Amino acid sequence: MSFKPHGKHLIAGEWVTTDQTFLSDPAHGAAHTFCIGTTEMVERACAAAETAFETFGTTARATRAALLNAIAGEIEARGDAITEIGTQETGLPEARLQGERGRTTGQLRLFADHILKGDYLDRRHDAALPDRAPLPRPDLKMVQRPIGPVAVFGASNFPLAFSTAGGDTAAALAAGCPVVVKGHSAHPGTGEIVAEAIHAAIQKTGMPAGTFSLIQGGKRDVGTALVQHPLIRAVGFTGSLAGGRALFDLCAARPEPIPFFGELGSVNPMFLLPEATKVRGDEIGTGWAGSLTMGAGQFCTNPGIAVVMPGAEAFVAAAETALKEAGAQTMLTDGIADAYRQGVARVADGATELLGTASDGRNAKPYLFKISAQDWLANHDLQEEVFGPLGIIVEAESLDQMADIALAIQGQLTCTLHMDEGDTGAAQTLLPLIERKAGRILVNGFPTGVEVSDTMVHGGPYPASTNFGATSVGTLSIRRFLRPVCYQNLPDALLPEAF
Repeated sequence: MSFKPHGKHLIAGEWVTTDQTFLSDPAHGAAHTFCIGTTEMVERACAAAETAFETFGTTARATRAALLNAIAGEIEARGDAITEIGTQETGLPEARLQGERGRTTGQLRLFADHILKGDYLDRRHDAALPDRAPLPRPDLKMVQRPIGPVAVFGASNFPLAFSTAGGDTAAALAAGCPVVVKGHSAHPGTGEIVAEAIHAAIQKTGMPAGTFSLIQGGKRDVGTALVQHPLIRAVGFTGSLAGGRALFDLCAARPEPIPFFGELGSVNPMFLLPEATKVRGDEIGTGWAGSLTMGAGQFCTNPGIAVVMPGAEAFVAAAETALKEAGAQTMLTDGIADAYRQGVARVADGATELLGTASDGRNAKPYLFKISAQDWLANHDLQEEVFGPLGIIVEAESLDQMADIALAIQGQLTCTLHMDEGDTGAAQTLLPLIERKAGRILVNGFPTGVEVSDTMVHGGPYPASTNFGATSVGTLSIRRFLRPVCYQNLPDALLPEAF
């Protein structure tokens, strides 16, 4: 039986309606009606989250782990329905939705295991030294504690892994922080069914009703009210630079500023060094084309720029051939497709087109451009992300000019070196430069595909993200929603469960 959304908000355990509605805009299948969020819904959800924090913030780690595992199980129980509505709304293929669902449940269970181990608490103890001269030392204990209610904004390009029950929500719940999600209007039905899974898990595990809320749709006033609500202690966001920067500024302008953890986009440059380019340029070119077109180029780690030196003809030819063979793909929304065409036009104003294709409606085909390093360095607009399957080849005349590009690039999620053993010296020159610009450095690979693990860093200097010391993927991301507290001479009976 097909899943038919009811279109309501989930506020502190209750499915509620609002007077105004919007109609979803699926890539295929029937459209559905959803209630539009309001600032009053924000107030109710935040108040409920604060009430829930009084108990949820002090729950045992095993209790929160049980909740995370229960959410994963409830999502799996709805797997076919999630895939059906998700493919209809986004146009993504079934295999992609199934894989993303596995990633979503996997990271929920990863956080459950992570908090049970307890390493994330960073527990420290300086025992009392009553006889120390000239002054005694008190007994000091330090541990990480949850910060309070967290707002999460769903992402357009990952309806599961970066949305309702995605990495931000999983990390916040693992830390002990209730979550209020602002659902993305590109996939409201997917958000609703995942919220049903979270709601069911909360009921099964006996967690407070305000532990999770979902507010659907809404205009700009809803997002503004959410990040400015005095009970919200941090915000997780994945989206555009313009939208993220606006919310970041609102967080900073509050009477009590709060951290805004925004992942805002990246062009993820690749640097092809001479020996690797000479020996296997065609292989790298074909691989780059596959990475560029994966998911219609709608990945935040899409490698949009390839920096080459003389002798890259085989690389360029292989990339162009592979991109010519790529078919049209459905983009997530009409708005994203329009923005892609605008990005193509912007790049075409400054670079030479190697491959141009016709993209119309919600469909996208790849584009390939080339430009000299000198002209690229002079045109800051070409550093801006184009969300879609577009690649720019930047032709450097020398390693020094390649280093100039590494110095000029903005903050990135990833930078990649393609190298062979003979390129070690050149790589040693570039590595210190790109290390300052990116959260993840790759060698001989492609950045699309982000492993969810203890070591992963999915973040980087601005504008890749708004906090260079944080990651939105991997177990380290839980640190965004914790703060260190030092306890001096506290009796054991008063210490938190972490000790």
